[in-house]
Amino acid sequence: MSATLALPPARDGITLAPLAEEHREALKAVCAEDLDIWEIYPVNFGPDGFDASFDALFARADRMIFAIHDGDTLIGMTGYIIDRLASQTVEIGNSYIRPSARGTGLNGRLKRLMIDHAFACGMRRVELRADVRNARSCAAIVKVGGVLDGILREERITWTGFVRDTCVFSILAREWPASGVARPDRA
Repeated sequence: MSATLALPPARDGITLAPLAEEHREALKAVCAEDLDIWEIYPVNFGPDGFDASFDALFARADRMIFAIHDGDTLIGMTGYIIDRLASQTVEIGNSYIRPSARGTGLNGRLKRLMIDHAFACGMRRVELRADVRNARSCAAIVKVGGVLDGILREERITWTGFVRDTCVFSILAREWPASGVARPDRA
């Protein structure tokens, strides 16, 4: 299951390539375009923390991280957190999109691509999480179909030492129109 999950298809001009060392410098420049956002992210991919965070990401066996390309342009990163594959659950996370691509509809297309792919690979549940302070991300998750399951209070300590509350959203295969899984009320 994880092997097929690691190969998302290209669609609508969006290509996901497994994050590799060759992406380091370009991604570092993209992440430096929004210095303020790193204050509300759990990990610092800003200029001062990028290299250590990039290296730590590669050390995590529970992540499949991708460089996001819009056409030929690197615009950010995203990934699947795969620590609950046995439960047919995957989380979409480690996402960052450069400021010039925000508000263009690209994030919605990207998330739909990843959600479609996860369900096509046999996932039953897709989760997305965001800091409660990140209203833009929470709104984007709802817009793509995420349902707020709840808020995990004081769920993690960010790189700044802030103890954050985390919104947990989910989408079930039976709720996702493109999944082809019949809803119980339509069976």
